[in-house]
Amino acid sequence: MSEEMQQESVDIASAALEKYNIEKDIAAQIKKEFDRRHGPTWHVVVGKNFGSYVTHGTSPSLRRRH
Repeated sequence: MSEEMQQESVDIASAALEKYNIEKDIAAQIKKEFDRRHGPTWHVVVGKNFGSYVTHGTSPSLRRRH
């Protein structure tokens, strides 16, 4: 992530924290703004105690053939 995008992230998060008190609302605002600026598929997690397990793979039908 570029330094410019990092600063943009901080600015968006700060604005959401000023506007909302509930974690799910903060996360929703951050996601909405990132989706608007950078296209969909962003995931936002806000909270003090959380866990996650995420995997990612490519579909064989999407792989390039040479």
